[in-house]
Amino acid sequence: QVQLVESGGGLVQAGGSLRLSCAASGRIFSTYAIRWFRQAPGKERELVAAIDWSGDRVYVDSVKGRFTISRDNTKNTVYLQMNSLKPEDTAVYYCNSDKYWGQGTQVTVFS
Repeated sequence: QVQLVESGGGLVQAGGSLRLSCAASGRIFSTYAIRWFRQAPGKERELVAAIDWSGDRVYVDSVKGRFTISRDNTKNTVYLQMNSLKPEDTAVYYCNSDKYWGQGTQVTVFS
């Protein structure tokens, strides 16, 4: 059974930083792409960043230059480093791989 567990969310002032972690179990982690999505109240879930098995990365335009996705295959973990946070980054952040989802972690940015 595949499990994805997010952590690292919290309350932060605008301009601050947070690092989210997604710990995976139950599959050969290194061969799968991992994605971070977010969902703000009243909005649809959107893709924020993704990293594939080779390390190639993609980002939504609104976070380019501020967020960095990375993976440590020895720890079966993917990270999302979020810098220069803005109030509009406030959302529940979800980790995804194939059809599997984590439970989400709340990120709240106040001005």
